Amino acid sequence: MKSISKLLLTAVIISGFVLGGQALAEGYGKQKVVYHINYDNPKQQAGALRNIQNHINAVGAENLDLKVVLHGNGLALLLEPESLAELKKFKHANADDKMTAKVSDLKGQGVSFHVCANTVRGRKVDVESDLYDVAKDDIVPSGVAEVAKLQAMGYSYIKP
Repeated sequence: MKSISKLLLTAVIISGFVLGGQALAEGYGKQKVVYHINYDNPKQQAGALRNIQNHINAVGAENLDLKVVLHGNGLALLLEPESLAELKKFKHANADDKMTAKVSDLKGQGVSFHVCANTVRGRKVDVESDLYDVAKDDIVPSGVAEVAKLQAMGYSYIKP
């Protein structure tokens, strides 16, 4: 009788580890994440947007509070190509149809994009005409200060 009890107890413990481990592997739980983009390479920026989509796919949009902070050259992600000629402080304007479709899709899944006011002011960017789909509420006083604030609020930092 004791050996049957030990066998049963062992089976229960092993089942708990297996099922518990499986639950952890399948679900990541709630997450708060800030993605930091301050580079203008269009391939890197497209890769960052793919990383964000993969993150959403893995965790689920309902379990994710995801913010993207753009400053410096990172504004090229939302910079309209026709604005590049006027804005000499940018080398790239990556808001083509393909990139803006990805941004819109991510926004539709709850991702917010935060734009640095220091960069807007310093590079003389007209938010309404030069940037794709940026509202006044999307502008933050400082990109780097926003990243630090979000980290202090418990957001995990990712620089793709």
